[in-house]
Amino acid sequence: MSAHLLVLAKAPVAGRVKTRLCPPCTPAQAAAMAAAALDDTLAAGTACGARTRTLVVDGSHPAPPGWAVRPQCAGSLGERLAAAYTGGPEGPVVLVGMDTPQLTATLLDVAAAALGHADAVLGPADDGGWWALGLRETAHADVLRTVPTSTAWTGARTLAALRALGLRVALLPRLRDVDTIADALAVAPLCAPGSRFPAALARVAATVVPTAVPTAAGVAR
Repeated sequence: MSAHLLVLAKAPVAGRVKTRLCPPCTPAQAAAMAAAALDDTLAAGTACGARTRTLVVDGSHPAPPGWAVRPQCAGSLGERLAAAYTGGPEGPVVLVGMDTPQLTATLLDVAAAALGHADAVLGPADDGGWWALGLRETAHADVLRTVPTSTAWTGARTLAALRALGLRVALLPRLRDVDTIADALAVAPLCAPGSRFPAALARVAATVVPTAVPTAAGVAR
């Protein structure tokens, strides 16, 4: 089964994104790494078999050819997530964020295919949140308004809320979000060859503590 793809993102503006990378990064470096992660995410989305592709963005950021762009609504993250699903085409829909540059087109296609036999598909994240949520019926996204976000239990509570609706939920592989420099170090080697995120991280190595970031080859010294 194919699905519509949503990427929920924040425009990579210095001081507004990836602030937990600072230090050792400067706000500008953190924004550059966020931009690279978003570009890699959009590239994976372009290569997958999605029916349509939409960047749902807080701020202003260009999308690749073939993508639609919609602004995020106001409100809490839960409210913005729910609105992202209901503001576009009817399901099935797979939504991902911009914090997993190791994401592949194949994994997005796996998520969409799972909606052929499940009502929802959830990709848990190492920090307790989730990196992907697919829904066969977009109206079920309303449950996200009541789930606390940015906690160590967000993923588990999202799963429980979906199951409380009587939905069959398929689980995707666990991925690590990039929030801190330690996350960046762990994720960069997992990115596909030619990805922008490892290159952005390597550029940071020229100006911050050498032991804090990898070399251009992706190996810490």
